[in-house]
Amino acid sequence: MAKDFIGYQALTDAALRGVVRDALRRIEKQGLIGSHHFYLTFKTHFPGVEIPNFLREQYPDEMTIILQHQFWGLKVKEEQFEVALTFKKLPATLVIPFAALTAFFDPGVQFGLQFKGTEGEAKAVGPTQVSPPLPAPEQNHGEADEPAPAEEAVEKPAAPGEVVSLDSFRKK
Repeated sequence: MAKDFIGYQALTDAALRGVVRDALRRIEKQGLIGSHHFYLTFKTHFPGVEIPNFLREQYPDEMTIILQHQFWGLKVKEEQFEVALTFKKLPATLVIPFAALTAFFDPGVQFGLQFKGTEGEAKAVGPTQVSPPLPAPEQNHGEADEPAPAEEAVEKPAAPGEVVSLDSFRKK
């Protein structure tokens, strides 16, 4: 295969992260509308990630947060966003660079993006399919007291790059 001197993977990754940035900017200005809510999974040790130490210890690799009912102080910048949530009844402000994201999912419209970083490819996941990680359906989506880590979020983790039907995550 020929060498990619343009860097299409990096361009695609940046564009898809821009989708997340723009979606967050919309809710920053007008709040969540309809059934929209967001699951954001990110690398906890990525440079620029600011989270409380107890969360970094509890989630040493990845963490999923949910923006649905009880979040505040959302500030979206070009390279990162900041949001306040409650964990174990303690308010905490998280700063997350967009480059730290590994997954974005809006279950209200069944839209998701999965990022593999600079060494892999970013992938859009269409309206009838999603890729893990997804928090367990019975999880408290409000306070996000204990967000599900990606590795515990699904019963059967998918192989890297595998697209999984949303039906496999629904309670029957």
